[in-house]
Amino acid sequence: MNRQEAPRSGRIVAELRQRIEAGELAPGDRVPSTREITRQWGVAMATATRVLAELRQEGLVRAVRGVGTVVEARSKPARTGRPPAAGRPDASLAPASPARRQPVADEALTLGRIVTSAIAVADAEGLAAVSMRRVAADLGVATMSLYRHVADKDDLLMRMMDAAFSRWTFPAVPPEGWREQLTLAARMLWDMFRCHPWLAPALSLARPQAVAGALPFTEWVLTALERHGLDFSLAFTVHLTLFNYVRGTAFNVEMEREAEALTGLDSEEWMDAQEPAFQALLATGRFPALGRLTESGYDFDLDGLFTFGLQRLLDGIAAFMEAARNDAEREVTT
Repeated sequence: MNRQEAPRSGRIVAELRQRIEAGELAPGDRVPSTREITRQWGVAMATATRVLAELRQEGLVRAVRGVGTVVEARSKPARTGRPPAAGRPDASLAPASPARRQPVADEALTLGRIVTSAIAVADAEGLAAVSMRRVAADLGVATMSLYRHVADKDDLLMRMMDAAFSRWTFPAVPPEGWREQLTLAARMLWDMFRCHPWLAPALSLARPQAVAGALPFTEWVLTALERHGLDFSLAFTVHLTLFNYVRGTAFNVEMEREAEALTGLDSEEWMDAQEPAFQALLATGRFPALGRLTESGYDFDLDGLFTFGLQRLLDGIAAFMEAARNDAEREVTT
C-alpha cells in the first residue's frame, strides 16, 4: 500500500467505525465487502482488505460462514476505547451462534442432549470449539455432570460421529444397477459432510474408528459391488477409494470455513485480493494456458466439482469391472 492509500484506509475505517458505534450498523449486520469498499470509495483491493483487517483487530467485526463480514456482538466497548453511542442496541443481547439453550436440570440431562449440543457447536464454530466445558455451559449444567454420560472428549466425538451418520438412512429398496447405488451412497455422504463440515476431518481412513452409524454405508457399497460380480477384496478397495474421494473433497468445506474465520474474507473476496499477484505472474508470459483461462473466466463451484469428479470416478470403476469380468471369462475358457 502506498502512502496515499494508507490515510484513505484510515478514513474508511473511521467512517465504518462511526456507523457501527452509532447503531447504523447493528450487531449481526453485514458490513461492506472488499469489493463493495473498492467500488464505494474508489480504492484498491489491498486497501479494502486492510480496512476489514483493522476493523477485525479492533473487535468491531467478524467473519461468518456463508454470510461475510458482520458487526461483532459484544458486551463491552471495542478496543478503540470509545464508549458506545447513546441509544445503541445492547450488543450483549444479540443472538450468539449457536444459540444457547435453556438450562437443563442435572436430572434431565441425557446423553442425547449432550451429543446434540456438541454437534450444534461443531456445526457452527468447528470441532476445535467443542469442549466439555463449552457443551456444559450451553446446556446450563456443571461440567462434571457430563462425565456421568461420556468418558471424555474423545468419547464425545465418537458419539457425535455416530449420531451424525445415524440420521441418514438408505431406502429399503435400492435403485437398479451398482452405479446408481454407489451414486446414492456418495451423494448421501457428501450431503452429510456439507451439513457437518467437521465430520470429514474427524474421520480417518488409515485408522478407521468403530463408528456404528457409518457401517451401513460400507455395507451398502460392498453389497452393490458383490452383487455385480466383484470379489470382496476388490469391492472393499473400491469402497475405500469412493469414500476417500468424497471425504477428501469435503475437506475443502471445513478448510474454507477456517480460512474465512481467520482472514475475514470469503472465497470470492480472497480471490479478489489475490488478483494483482496472479496478474503479475501471468504477465511474465510463462503461463499462457492459465492466461487464457483467466481471460475467459472460471466460476469455481465445489458441488459441481464434486459431481464431475464422482462421475469420472464411476466411469473408471465401470471400466475396471468390465476388464475384471473379461479376465474371469478368459480364465474359464482356457
